[in-house]
Amino acid sequence: MAAFAIVLAGGAGTRFWPASRAAQPKQLLPLVGSESLLAATVRRVATLAPPDRVLVATGAHLLEATRAALPDVPAENFLAEPVPRNTAPAIAWATSEIARRDPSALCMVLPSDHFIANEDEFRACAGRALDGASRGFLTTLGIRPTRPETGFGYVETGAEIAAGLFEVRRFVEKPTRDVAEGYLASGKFLWNAGMFFYRAATMIEALGEHLPDVLRAVGGPNARAAFASLPSVSIDYAVMEKAKRVAVVPGDFGWNDLGSWESAWELATKDGDGNVLPAASVAVDARGNLVWDRGARKRTYALVGVSDLVIVETDDAVLVVPRERAQDVRLVVERLRAAGSKCV
Repeated sequence: MAAFAIVLAGGAGTRFWPASRAAQPKQLLPLVGSESLLAATVRRVATLAPPDRVLVATGAHLLEATRAALPDVPAENFLAEPVPRNTAPAIAWATSEIARRDPSALCMVLPSDHFIANEDEFRACAGRALDGASRGFLTTLGIRPTRPETGFGYVETGAEIAAGLFEVRRFVEKPTRDVAEGYLASGKFLWNAGMFFYRAATMIEALGEHLPDVLRAVGGPNARAAFASLPSVSIDYAVMEKAKRVAVVPGDFGWNDLGSWESAWELATKDGDGNVLPAASVAVDARGNLVWDRGARKRTYALVGVSDLVIVETDDAVLVVPRERAQDVRLVVERLRAAGSKCV
């Protein structure tokens, strides 16, 4: 079942500073293993959507680097957004392009900065979601929750439509802790992973109903020029939450949205004390630390008596932060930008 893949590759990834920068955001970095997150995203769906059927929505300032990361994707399949406008305009533009080629085509929308441990199971879930798309549903993948997470949106499941395919009762925003605990206990809620599957014609119809101005703008010959005038709105809010035929496939395939350096530590191979260190490093009475060196200096890092730290070094910056405060790295970026620093 050959489909088109729309890969969203315009994010900034400020929580991964100083490795992630405006000109090289996290999807272009090998944060887990030796492969960039973007390259891994395209590779893992190659049996469902070969490179010539992959469209990549990215920022104009990232176009060259993104093309370099995906040499097998044709140059005409990159959509360079002049300004960021969230997911709905990007998906509308890419879907319109696919619809021009094949209105009946099946499409899958994939973020470029997620990690998936069990790729075979992911592809099996994606196949079920594409089956849902072939039945005329706007379909999403939902992750079976493992904790009462307050940082994710949720999807409430309804009746089973087919094997492994369920109606969506509603999308809900990031909940409070008490509400999230109730969601987890009910067994009816899934994390919203931001992956969508549909026929191009089905999404075009939904966009025409809920975002007609955006669809007209990106469906014409001057889509790039019109892009800056579009509203900044997510596909969840603009379409998925309002559409009538929406389905979800529950999945459990080792998904991680890599939201901070804490996530990188969780996924990395650790030594006996829970440290993630470059080769030739020395750890004395040190536990649970992550050291990430972007340069090619091959330095020896020595950690003595410290625990649960993130230490990141690049050519022009060094970050030291407790792992539990890894989300606050974005505050550093905000201060550097306010100060006019070029180190962002």
